[in-house]
Amino acid sequence: MAKLYGKITGWGAYAPPRIVTNHDLEATLDTSHDWIVQRTGIHARHVADANETTSTMAVKASWSALAKAGIPSTELDLILVATSSPDYFTPPVSSMVQSMLGAHDVPAMTIVTGCTGFVYALVTAYQFIETGVYRNILVVGVELLSRFVNWEERSVSVLFGDAAGAVVVQPTAEPCGLEGFVLGSDGSNGQHIIMPAGGSARPFSEDVLQEGSHYLQMNGREVFKFATRVIGPSCDEALRLAGKSMADVDWIIPHQANLRIIQAAARDMDIPLDRWIVNIDQYANTSAASIPLALAESLESGRVKPTDTLLLVSFGAGMTWASAVLQMQPS
Repeated sequence: MAKLYGKITGWGAYAPPRIVTNHDLEATLDTSHDWIVQRTGIHARHVADANETTSTMAVKASWSALAKAGIPSTELDLILVATSSPDYFTPPVSSMVQSMLGAHDVPAMTIVTGCTGFVYALVTAYQFIETGVYRNILVVGVELLSRFVNWEERSVSVLFGDAAGAVVVQPTAEPCGLEGFVLGSDGSNGQHIIMPAGGSARPFSEDVLQEGSHYLQMNGREVFKFATRVIGPSCDEALRLAGKSMADVDWIIPHQANLRIIQAAARDMDIPLDRWIVNIDQYANTSAASIPLALAESLESGRVKPTDTLLLVSFGAGMTWASAVLQMQPS
């Protein structure tokens, strides 16, 4: 049997039309546009309206990806949805997306690894493609984090936005696809990005509500230290496994958590910032959606070509990290 490779044939993204700027936040928070930009690089974020959910955003990005790939949803073999902000604990949001797409009886699963979720899901999709088990896989990264932050707390609320990104992966006999990857986790430091209550460890209660411990909490200093520690080594290891060097990479697409983290990584790796795809200024941190959103936006603008060699790198809750060397389509 001929070796199979995975090829990304379609991509799409969705961001809610409502935009909340830093100047908007000045009216309700003890903060300023300059303070937010200096510490994060964020100028604005997209925030979902009341009638939008994680599943509806995922579906909008998915329809765009399916249209680009030229296949109907009924031909999908697998749906992978990466998110930490599902509509419900159960049913799985992946099953809701499957139903809303009309992909009858197609297996679907949710991958919950925080901001690294899309890369984890993409790596999983390539395994199914390369082994010949499935032919048409939809991979979605989506987050609606505006419902899980305390908008009266400036240290967290200014950081996040809502969005979705999706890709379709299909098999080809021409060499391309996932060339090397690294996935990692250090659960001993999981407390640095945590939603302390609402799960089985501490179910929702009146005390939880009064404390506000059902909101997302983050130790920004520790996250910064973690991210800058893992980005370079994980990229180096993914490149080593791919048999490539940084000179072979056309673009680095990092998780858009904080511009200062990206700048620090660029300095540490001695890679000019103009080789990094950065859109955090307009979207803020969209967690599992950040990489597919940046990828789809860059492809649509023509800045990134499908035949380019890409280095995807992410880090986040867990604490987890993920890097992948990817050539989407044969050159």
